Amino acid sequence: MKFTSTKKTIVVREYQLDIGSIQVFDNYMVANFDEGATVTLERAYQIIGISEIHFRDRDFGYISLRKNSYAVDPTIYNYLRGLENLKAFAIVSKKEIDMHNFKIEKLFYKKPMEFFIEFENALAWVKKRIKPKK
Repeated sequence: MKFTSTKKTIVVREYQLDIGSIQVFDNYMVANFDEGATVTLERAYQIIGISEIHFRDRDFGYISLRKNSYAVDPTIYNYLRGLENLKAFAIVSKKEIDMHNFKIEKLFYKKPMEFFIEFENALAWVKKRIKPKK
């Protein structure tokens, strides 16, 4: 999975959490969590806090790069659903287990959420769902 793109993409800010990193771009964020990490509600609040700092008054997307295997507490999706300005949630992975997990996670999230094998396709989908602020 590559971070590269044909257009120059600028990282606005990068956060190092105890479970991995979050890169914030102009209208989306990319999470890359460590092998064996567990995304709990407490850690989800850290991510929500980052989104409020950067996207308080505008729509944004979230891309989960699943290069590593880690656990997600599905109850966090109840809280993420409450983020009105989170317009797109993409998961990127080449692993079959992640596809199965995605189907379960999608039952909890109930908002636009898609699974992709390639980062570029996920990014294109996210950008399509976010209306630029006028």
